[in-house]
Amino acid sequence: MQFPIFEIASDREFQKLALDIYKYQRDHNPIYDTYCSHLNVGSIDSLEQIPFLPISFFKKFKISTETDTVEKEFTSSGTTGSNTSTHYLTNLSVYDQSLDVSFRSFYGNHEDYVVLALLPHYLERTGSSLVYMAQRWIDKSTNAHSGFYLDELSTLSRKLNLLKSSSKKIILIGVTFALLELAEKFPSDVSNLTIIETGGMKGLRKEIVKQELHGILRKSFPNAQIQSEYGMTELLSQAYAFNGLHFTTPSWMKVVARDTNDPLQIIDHGKTGGLNVIDLANYNSCPFVATQDLCKTHKSGTFEVLGRFDQSDVRGCNLMAVPS
Repeated sequence: MQFPIFEIASDREFQKLALDIYKYQRDHNPIYDTYCSHLNVGSIDSLEQIPFLPISFFKKFKISTETDTVEKEFTSSGTTGSNTSTHYLTNLSVYDQSLDVSFRSFYGNHEDYVVLALLPHYLERTGSSLVYMAQRWIDKSTNAHSGFYLDELSTLSRKLNLLKSSSKKIILIGVTFALLELAEKFPSDVSNLTIIETGGMKGLRKEIVKQELHGILRKSFPNAQIQSEYGMTELLSQAYAFNGLHFTTPSWMKVVARDTNDPLQIIDHGKTGGLNVIDLANYNSCPFVATQDLCKTHKSGTFEVLGRFDQSDVRGCNLMAVPS
């Protein structure tokens, strides 16, 4: 059975479900309810009135509705000496459906692809939601060539060249530092290839702006599509930028920008602000999250990620600045 949130077909349906879930959160999520109470927020009747929980709360508290037992815990990778976030899932099938419906919406049938995942460091630890997502894509592709690569760049390069004449489309999803190394050491002309970068240097290389990264990837893979993914441990949904810069969300996810000086104030499209995300797949943790990213939203419903607030922790998934 598909959850109602994945059948949203209009803004009106999104708003109704979001307001229903807000009430559910107030009734069943003690951390979120306490946070809203401290802000003197009661019943509301519009999305603009919804309080967004600071993402740092996932590092300090168990953010959950506490209606069921925890089935799965996802943890952020963090960096040396930094605290990590934990996302408690009481229903893992919600994440599975989010991944499946989103993939079909953005890319079509899983079986049309060979999925290759270049995720060093993530594979070397437990609790990565990104590794879980890639594994789901790999399994759903049902293709013997699909699989993970740790640091076997030469093996991955040979696989890409083997598949370049295949009738299957190829998705290569990878973290930035590993994709850069692949581009520098093993450039290749593969026309049936889509590269999805998830961001993240993890302190292993100097940070570069997204346009520079994509320029390097396009030079090394001249006929590939270069795209970006925006996601994080604290969310169960992802946004994708087919041109690498302007992200599109699935129908159950929305991004709004908050004033950088007044976090309770939502600002207009086209202005730079803090990135607030509504992810209705998070209804059993918290769907209303104030991230530490800077963004700019557009009337089309897309958004850009412009970097991070000063002093915020370095994170793994799409952590690259772009010029404003």
